[in-house]
Amino acid sequence: MDRPCDSSGIRRVSIARVNGVRVSGVPDDISVEEPLQISAGWEDAHGFQTRTVAITMRTPGEDQNLAVGFLFTEGMIVSAGDVKSINVEGRNAVTVILNRGVHFDPTLLERHSFISSSCGACGKRTIAAVRIAQRHNVQRGRPVLTSDTIHALPDTLRRAQAEFSLTGGIHASALFNSNGELVALREDVGRHNALDKVIGAEFMAGNIPLSDQILLVSGRISFELVQKAAIAGIPVIAAVGAPSSLAVELAIECGITLLGFVRDNRFNIYNDCGRIQSAATNEVQLGQVQ
Repeated sequence: MDRPCDSSGIRRVSIARVNGVRVSGVPDDISVEEPLQISAGWEDAHGFQTRTVAITMRTPGEDQNLAVGFLFTEGMIVSAGDVKSINVEGRNAVTVILNRGVHFDPTLLERHSFISSSCGACGKRTIAAVRIAQRHNVQRGRPVLTSDTIHALPDTLRRAQAEFSLTGGIHASALFNSNGELVALREDVGRHNALDKVIGAEFMAGNIPLSDQILLVSGRISFELVQKAAIAGIPVIAAVGAPSSLAVELAIECGITLLGFVRDNRFNIYNDCGRIQSAATNEVQLGQVQ
């Protein structure tokens, strides 16, 4: 199981701990949050070009995977063969250099305005944009999962969260196989960054599409997480928290099984696509967002 741990993501501070009326001075571990500038470099008819793609607040560590994962899940690169090198520039900047001949469209950088949108008309446009960018359609009915496999996922995730055990203040994204075995895990103060780190590592290893994998996230399910999972070809998304309305709509559009509140031996099914073996969802009308 791939679960790197980077001590640069944790900082120790002195705090006052209050217990009833007692106050004591103790050290405390907290998760680091710092900006990362992600840039792309490519050649076109005008020569070598560089452009800042994004600045994201993240936990340091796995920055190269975060950068390529972001470029891939935002539709800016297609395969690991597009990447010539990844240059780390100091502590808080990464530039992904693309191979000669790779077409890079700087206008894609203008897409950021729609990511947090959840209104009706603009929501439909964002779903249509993901459908265009999605290169790996998920196969309905695969993988087939039992309820027992799903129930076991949160405990497995929690035991493997090294930084959460120390700080209690960090998100996780993890990939599991259809038997519920942990394949990869990344942690970050940003839930979208944790997912980009996981997908980026699998992208550079040549494992995309992730067609037989289960994604489990430690918080809620936003549109952006479903978007990134859809582009990576992930067929099942589960979370210990709730999904948003647009996350449910996008999961239905992309044929992704979406599970929420996966904890305490229970879960909600928002979209099935025939993957939950023991769930009689044929008698329940799923995915009707009103």
